[in-house]
Amino acid sequence: MNNSIEEPTIDSDYRVPALQRGLWILQLFSSTERVLGMNDIAERLGVSVSSIYRIVQTLNGMGYLKKVAKNTYELGPQVIANGFTYLASRDLVDVAIPYLNTLRDRSSLSCHLAVREQTDSVYIYRAFASQRLSVNVPIGTRIACHCTAMGRVLLSDLSEATLISLYQHVRLDDYPAPAPKTLPELQQIAEQDRQLGWVLHRSDYSTAIASGIRDHRGTVVAAINLSGPDAIMDNPENRERFKNMLLDSARLISAEMGFNA
Repeated sequence: MNNSIEEPTIDSDYRVPALQRGLWILQLFSSTERVLGMNDIAERLGVSVSSIYRIVQTLNGMGYLKKVAKNTYELGPQVIANGFTYLASRDLVDVAIPYLNTLRDRSSLSCHLAVREQTDSVYIYRAFASQRLSVNVPIGTRIACHCTAMGRVLLSDLSEATLISLYQHVRLDDYPAPAPKTLPELQQIAEQDRQLGWVLHRSDYSTAIASGIRDHRGTVVAAINLSGPDAIMDNPENRERFKNMLLDSARLISAEMGFNA
């Protein structure tokens, strides 16, 4: 099989040759050719080994290639991790969108979807309510997990050992109340959140209720919330109604992600 790269038409004024060649190298690998030697790569690209040596070493050093033998490589963990993270997030967003939009319409409150990256919750979708006092957190926003309802939900599914490992070198006393100030306090809150199965968190002039999204393994892979001004959320009847609507939506999204309660 000829796995050579056919060069696309690109305006030469905007071409970055080294980047282009590096991407071509990654494209040479496939399900049928998982391992390639340096000579194979050079031959497919129609260049000398010396002209790609530094590019291959750079890709190897960054984890995009993995050396398996002398001058022999396969795709590295960085390509695989990035690819699967993107696909998983994309699938999750696609599944969640109609449920979150419906939840927003039923509640007239803003809804958000977030995943965890280390100690941050990353917002990957929002269903923005149009009322004047709506809470609106842009997609891509990162907030420390222990400071938000969704972040606390994401932490609550971690084992105690994982939580300790994640936070053993993180200073918590720089964050404003009601965020926990110490690791033991965070551990206690995470255990309470785990038992409750949902989280209510107050911040400046707003309150959020959050719950987890589980995948086919039962692992919490994301969190969703309903958030609104205290003027609305302080009413106990409203809070209970919103909580039930949120939990129903979380169950439906989890079921579509393969979770069988």
